[in-house]
Amino acid sequence: MSFYVPRPGETLSHDIADFPEGIVLPIDKPYRWTSADVIRKLKWKAIRHFGKKNLKVGHAGTLDPLATGVLLVCIGDACKKAQQLQDHDKEYIARIRFGATTPSYDLEKDVDRRFPFEHITVDAVRTALPAFLGEQEQVAPLFSAKSVDGVRAYELARKLYRTGRLDELDAAALDTLQRNRINITELELLDFVLEGDGDSVRGACLPRTLSPSPSARINVADTSALGLPEAAIRIACSKGTYIRAFARDLGEALGSGAHLSGLIRSRSGDFRVEDALSLDQALSLFRFDSL
Repeated sequence: MSFYVPRPGETLSHDIADFPEGIVLPIDKPYRWTSADVIRKLKWKAIRHFGKKNLKVGHAGTLDPLATGVLLVCIGDACKKAQQLQDHDKEYIARIRFGATTPSYDLEKDVDRRFPFEHITVDAVRTALPAFLGEQEQVAPLFSAKSVDGVRAYELARKLYRTGRLDELDAAALDTLQRNRINITELELLDFVLEGDGDSVRGACLPRTLSPSPSARINVADTSALGLPEAAIRIACSKGTYIRAFARDLGEALGSGAHLSGLIRSRSGDFRVEDALSLDQALSLFRFDSL
């Protein structure tokens, strides 16, 4: 697939015609930014840089606000290849806390239920993981980008959540959310911690401190004081896999509940997070004096 991928520190030509196949920016999406936030920021700069009001800017696969990692931003004719880029396999590093659930299966909503967790050990998690490998049906989270009658599920779910009416989501909508065929090809337990006693396994650990963001409108619940066991898991999977749903299902498989306490998209196709641009680096590609 042919398109231009800028290097950090580069400054782009002002003529979009110099990029006939379009531009793809692999961005390490900031924490608490929506994918739409990133697109708006970059589109504003790109339009002024290229002097083209109708410039197309989009992304190849949304990333949750409380996730970081690879978000592919397409500019110009690269937008025509967005679906092909989105179809590529992904890799994530997920931090999962056991013993409590939230309506969104991550920290965007507060805890709604508590569960026993004393029986969850590193060996129990290792033993449960192989059952999730291979092709399978996955029920998408209510708070997801999946469409229900032309409306994003998260728009409907957030509206019902605010009014305490989540139980009004009808059977047809739930049936739509259930039709999601996925394939998980690799699962690796990177770290396991029993909060309070420091018990952990060897291996890479997902960073616990994530950079702040100006998007204060995105809620972040705090479950760190609940003393819950937590695992960091590397997941290689097909497009359309919801890692929040994986966390939910793993918690149920272990006879408990679970939610995501952190998520990094570490790879999208051939693009890896260690090679991605920060948002500031991406913005600096466009020469325009004021923001």
